[in-house]
Amino acid sequence: MLAATLVFGTSVVARAGLSAGYAEGQGSWWAPASNRVFPAQAEYRDASGSLRVLLTGGPMETKDHPFFTPVGPSGRACISCHQPADAMSLSAATAQDRWTATDGKDPLFAAYDGSNCPTLPQADRASHSLLLDRGLIRIQRAWPPRDLTDRPIKPDFKIEVVRDPWGCNTGHYGPNAATPSVSVYRRPRPVANLKYLLAVGFAYDPKQGMPLPIDPESGKPMSGNLMADGRAGTLDAQMRDAASTHLALLKHFSTDDMKRITDFESRVFVAQQTDTAGGAVDANGAEGGAAKLANSEPGMLGSIGHAVWSEFAAWEKPASNLPPAQAVYRASVARGAKVFRDKTFLISDSAGINSPIGFGNPVRNSCALCHNMSQMGNDVAPGQVDLGTTNQPFADPAPQLPLFRVTCLGPPHPHYGRVIYTSDPGYALTTGRCADVGKITLQSMRGLAARAPYFSNGSAKDLRGVVDFYDRRYHIGYTEQEKQDLVNLMSAL
Repeated sequence: MLAATLVFGTSVVARAGLSAGYAEGQGSWWAPASNRVFPAQAEYRDASGSLRVLLTGGPMETKDHPFFTPVGPSGRACISCHQPADAMSLSAATAQDRWTATDGKDPLFAAYDGSNCPTLPQADRASHSLLLDRGLIRIQRAWPPRDLTDRPIKPDFKIEVVRDPWGCNTGHYGPNAATPSVSVYRRPRPVANLKYLLAVGFAYDPKQGMPLPIDPESGKPMSGNLMADGRAGTLDAQMRDAASTHLALLKHFSTDDMKRITDFESRVFVAQQTDTAGGAVDANGAEGGAAKLANSEPGMLGSIGHAVWSEFAAWEKPASNLPPAQAVYRASVARGAKVFRDKTFLISDSAGINSPIGFGNPVRNSCALCHNMSQMGNDVAPGQVDLGTTNQPFADPAPQLPLFRVTCLGPPHPHYGRVIYTSDPGYALTTGRCADVGKITLQSMRGLAARAPYFSNGSAKDLRGVVDFYDRRYHIGYTEQEKQDLVNLMSAL
């Protein structure tokens, strides 16, 4: 049996001064059916330092565990797209490594969604460019959508394909196919820290001004923070969705399998643990890292002791005996937390913020308006918002992605008018409402350094790209120092 604590990458040991051993012959990649023991604590090197992965309750055998067992024709398992070293998500760098190591034959690159379209020549790297270069998986949504009780929804908009670079929205696929669908491309969301993502912080959806969606199976309200487009509000629903699409199963997981997967996913916590320059993020009074994350409960900005990223307040005045580089980094992280919470700017034309609720358009607030949950930085309030990452004119140019023209059949969109151009209609593919075009569930912010690129469509290649997008989108006017402070903060999460 492996030790309860593992370190993957000897440079992490040298940099962080960790004493745990390296698992010889078992690197950072977890292949399906590797039959390894998932340790209680493991460290993985990443772009900024090291990520820590905790499994509360102790180590777990993965032999025959449904999260780790290959199923379906591709030989994939859940672990294929939710790698511990990538904060239980999947980075573009990891996908590139697997392509090189297996000559493109890893189950990760299964034609259905690991390629840009199943009709392309699968041996060609270009056919998998969205996964390899942007970390994107193809998501094929049935069109028109159906509600949580499987009743058809009549959309209040028409969707047309303007650009289809890979052929998955025209011909055999697409809204005009014999079996209509819409294919979009998104980043895998992390399967970790789930007690925060599933926490119900409101009795209603303030972004819509509507009651919370109710799980038809349990009758309980759902948090709305689990999937990018809100198509599944519970872990069971998400597993059924993944089983029928990404794993290509002909039947659902059994009830026992879903219980075992839920048990595992509910016990996994990930966070950055060390920085190359700054050292441990829970040192000298700071309370970053995975341990507090695992042992705390969700809290909201403004509640006593729960101000988002207050974990780094002690670093505002680093200890005088620190090496200069370490002191500079720690002070920068503390400043970044204050900029995140306190620097206000005008937020405009963002559905879910400026409409339909009564914040007004524009509204002056900070990053913490939406990224307000203590320990995590996702939104305590359920629901989706449109930041412009997929909708013109705010989205960055993305000729490698499809482009859709959405025409509202009823009232025009409150910010875009009657016609919208988008690479991903987002939540509207679930609700059928034109007002929801481009809305995406906000991401959690832990383990960011391990899972580039960022945003649902991978449009920001690094953390500086995230800051630059917000600066352009909302005309914030960050100084270069503020931008670097924000990058350093996010790299420490």
